[in-house]
Amino acid sequence: MKFKFIILLSIVISSTTIFSQTNFDISKRATTVASFLSISQGAKATGMGSAFVALVDDQSAIYWNVAGLTDLTSNGILFENTNWIAGINYNYLAGSFNLGSWGTIGLSFISSNIEDMDVTTIEDPEGTGETFSVSDVAFSVAYAIKLTDNFSIGFNPKFISQKIWRMSATAIAIDMGVKYVTPFDGIVLGMSISNFGTPMRLQGKSALVLYDPNPNTSINNDKIPAELQTESWELPLNFRAGIAYSPLNTNMHKILVAIDALHPSDDYESINLGAEYTFSDVLSIRGGYKSLFLPDTEESFTLGLGLKVQFLNNIAAKVDYAYVDFGRLSNVQKFSLSILL
Repeated sequence: MKFKFIILLSIVISSTTIFSQTNFDISKRATTVASFLSISQGAKATGMGSAFVALVDDQSAIYWNVAGLTDLTSNGILFENTNWIAGINYNYLAGSFNLGSWGTIGLSFISSNIEDMDVTTIEDPEGTGETFSVSDVAFSVAYAIKLTDNFSIGFNPKFISQKIWRMSATAIAIDMGVKYVTPFDGIVLGMSISNFGTPMRLQGKSALVLYDPNPNTSINNDKIPAELQTESWELPLNFRAGIAYSPLNTNMHKILVAIDALHPSDDYESINLGAEYTFSDVLSIRGGYKSLFLPDTEESFTLGLGLKVQFLNNIAAKVDYAYVDFGRLSNVQKFSLSILL
């Protein structure tokens, strides 16, 4: 069994080279827009070091690997709040509804919570008295179906919007994923591609200017309405491949380990590791390590806890917490609440 697991692990890690760039010395950091799409969603997944593409066993599967929706036999909704860096908060809402042999549908919504900021200029460095706002929004409708008892596939088209003061940008993208329960006991494979879509370009009133085509001449019109041209930028495309393995699965004790290999379009390749121990399907303890082998990263270990409470035999509530160490950038904390029907 160990030998088979090592072989599968090697296949998953090596498969990311299919998507490798020509020049491995270029990371392409800070060359994409809508970076909030790369923030992990789901406190359970985050607590396991974001190694979740093959595990995907809650509504956050819409983010990690939409094919995992097919394994959610209960309908449910998940709400999460993320205390992100620099005082930014992100709210995530996801829900799923099982259609039986017709598959599973899901909805997700991500929005930012950023306080208004003062408008400053060279003439008024302390502020003009005006304020401006910034917002990130993504909405998706997901669908997944089992093609066989062991193989699932899913699609997650979504709408993305970003706004800053009088400028805004939108894009349409899709996530795709597959999940395969292998014939080897307790081993599951998963792969996904996220944010494959149109580029984004900021447009709005702030790009409108009055232009003088010939400033050396005083008899021409020096106030011609014009618009500054902004560049288009790609979304953060990400390819994930991973393995989840359950070495112990009884009524009282359950252990899960997972490993993901990542190939993003705006950074180097890296590895995420995670593990979870669950006692009596009630209390879960999680840990992991994120961005292994990624140069100059501030991310490292993660921790998490989960508590599940059953009501009326057919309703369950789950509360999850995750802590992520960000080195010099302090830490990130996540709280999520799930209701299963």
